[in-house]
Amino acid sequence: MLGNTLAASFIWGVNTLFLLDAGLSNLEAFAANAFFTAGMLIFEIPTGVVADTVGRRASYLLGTATLAVTTVLYWLLWVWQAPFWAWAIVSVLLGLGFTFFSGAVDAWLVDALKATDYHGSLEKVFGRAQIVGGAAMLAGSVLGGVVAQLSDLGMPFVLRAGILVVMLVVAAALMHDIGFTPDRGEGPLRATRTVFAASIRYGLGDAPVRWLMLASPFTAGVGVYVFYALQPYLLELWGDEEAYSIAGLAAALLSGASIVGGALSPWVRRLFHRRTSSILLATVASIGVLLALGVIREFWLAVALIALWGVASAIDDPVHRAYLNDMIPSKQRATVLSFDSLLGSGGGVVFQPILGRTADVGGYGASMFVSGIISVAAVPFVLLSRAQRAPADTMHEVDDASTSSESPAADAAAGPMPVAESAPDERRPADGA
Repeated sequence: MLGNTLAASFIWGVNTLFLLDAGLSNLEAFAANAFFTAGMLIFEIPTGVVADTVGRRASYLLGTATLAVTTVLYWLLWVWQAPFWAWAIVSVLLGLGFTFFSGAVDAWLVDALKATDYHGSLEKVFGRAQIVGGAAMLAGSVLGGVVAQLSDLGMPFVLRAGILVVMLVVAAALMHDIGFTPDRGEGPLRATRTVFAASIRYGLGDAPVRWLMLASPFTAGVGVYVFYALQPYLLELWGDEEAYSIAGLAAALLSGASIVGGALSPWVRRLFHRRTSSILLATVASIGVLLALGVIREFWLAVALIALWGVASAIDDPVHRAYLNDMIPSKQRATVLSFDSLLGSGGGVVFQPILGRTADVGGYGASMFVSGIISVAAVPFVLLSRAQRAPADTMHEVDDASTSSESPAADAAAGPMPVAESAPDERRPADGA
């Protein structure tokens, strides 16, 4: 988490400015981001199958290598002032790199926790990951903005590629699949069909999972636009289009908010009996912030609202991920999580060009307001998931003394983490590059 986020965040503060500096319009810049999410949409399921049939470690290594190569290609396109079609192709390949991560890393972690007989809450683990990722994002986004200010907008991409190469070596030496044995008895095509069918069953075929996943196009799809639009939005309010360190402030704010939200997430979760209450609160708060960003014109008030949006998103993420993971069997975990990411990517493909065009016509404030309106559509789906009363909705951390005595091997095959309450019978982001 530390290495990956540090590498990725070097460009998060300047990515949109980088694309605009390459000669693209707002529409073309966010269309390039949409091609990135289209790449994720296309490759999510095949790469999820790689994680579920070949191994989570193999998927991670493939993703790291792919991202290192495509990041260098992105930098070359900027050097060459390449036409839009070239940006579209490389953006799709960047999407391929990230799909090797989505689902695989969470599945790798949860399987290892189950195999080592962990009985605590997943929110606490994902919250810690959020804190580590936020610290890495804070360092990377600030350094990326400073490096761009001192050199040029391409240098953060070069640094990112270098860190990815280091992470490839580290993961090859230290990362191992624990609690998961890949099933390689079938050929790749049959394995794809088998895992995909099971993923449909445990994903769209499972009502509480399905409704939560159907909220993703409106939350994740809008979220990736907002993240990158905040860079030029702050510059617009600041009044200096070349103040790259101010652009990096957006990413730094969100990284700091990520640390705060990760620390608060387990505490907020304890305030509510049900996980969907936390998810609903974060969703509604995000909508309110985006609508407010659409109408205010004061720089420092916008900064405060961006921080609030980041905290709400960071509180939601660990709970969202824990809720999904507790409803998915191990063998299909990576693919179902990838399918959730796929739906979010689908929303990004549709909404980013629309919102980019809105920014071209009416300004970034107008695009923020429209983003808030689109996000409202996620609320009914969260409510529908809540209405299913899934056991995972009321799971909490339990003491080791009260946990099951099953072996780690049996635990690994049992499905959801054994942390449910015993009383009631009732049933969590993109980058553009």
